[in-house]
Amino acid sequence: MGKTMFMFPGQGAQYVGMGKAMYDEYAKAREIFDIAAKATGLDIAGLCFKEDRDEFLVPGKDGSSTDKINITEYTQIAMLTVEAAVYAVMEEQGLKCDFTAGLSLGEYGALIAAGVFGFEDAFRVVRQRGIFMQEAVPVGGAMAAVLGLDAEVIDGVCGKTDGYVSIANYNCPGQIVITGEEAAVAAASEALKEAGSRRVVPLNVSGPFHSKMLVPAGERLGKVIDETTINKVSVPYVSNVTAQLVTDSVNVKELLVKQISSSVRWQQTIELMINEGVDTFVEIGPGKTLSGFMKKIVKPEDQGRISTYHIETPEELKAYVER
Repeated sequence: MGKTMFMFPGQGAQYVGMGKAMYDEYAKAREIFDIAAKATGLDIAGLCFKEDRDEFLVPGKDGSSTDKINITEYTQIAMLTVEAAVYAVMEEQGLKCDFTAGLSLGEYGALIAAGVFGFEDAFRVVRQRGIFMQEAVPVGGAMAAVLGLDAEVIDGVCGKTDGYVSIANYNCPGQIVITGEEAAVAAASEALKEAGSRRVVPLNVSGPFHSKMLVPAGERLGKVIDETTINKVSVPYVSNVTAQLVTDSVNVKELLVKQISSSVRWQQTIELMINEGVDTFVEIGPGKTLSGFMKKIVKPEDQGRISTYHIETPEELKAYVER
């Protein structure tokens, strides 16, 4: 019999309205939103899907405005709340998994599913994580998605580039994200185009995430985790940092501190899960980013035996239950 993995997306999949259908349909989802609001002091439901956005707009220096849902310190807690609410409804209906993992921020959704963090503790930690990452963002950081080149080539180009630039995310074959100093990322981008990249796309992000420039944010996060209850791992999860299974909570803090400034090894995570016999992958939360990656990670000979599902709405949950 096959195995199931629950997977949780990261920052970038957020949108106004996310989670509302589940919130309206299930009392358990509303309960999770309430827990998040009490743990953080924020109007999480309003942040996620209130139609009148005036109170959630932040003015910029150029006269424009940005919705808080797209600002790191708010995005992270909003995303996690939606993921946790969907997961809680699934749990209430008796749906279980053999393994779990999440991309970057999504790893905290996985930690809830793994039993490592309770809902309230996860929300408190992620609220601080978002603030620390926002405050640690140095002037002059950037990220870009490199399409159509192997990791070895990208790593080689980064190593020869003046200034600091490195790989942030191993998303899937043909899509790797680089991060670092703005000038270095720009120079590496040009070099990567010359090396044969199909495209290099600058990302609209607020800083060089998953780079050594974010080490101070990780150090601050470690102090918050010190004051947080870390439970035994009840469901094995895969660490972003190592792309290896975690079955003992002894290294959880160290891995989460490193995660902020380390590469996210998502492609390697999925390859590990396939080798472990997983044939059902369920993306939980906003967007279908991880489902999209699956199409490129799964080898042609495995396509027929592996199924990928997405659950964010009551309809998607019903379809999964009745599959």
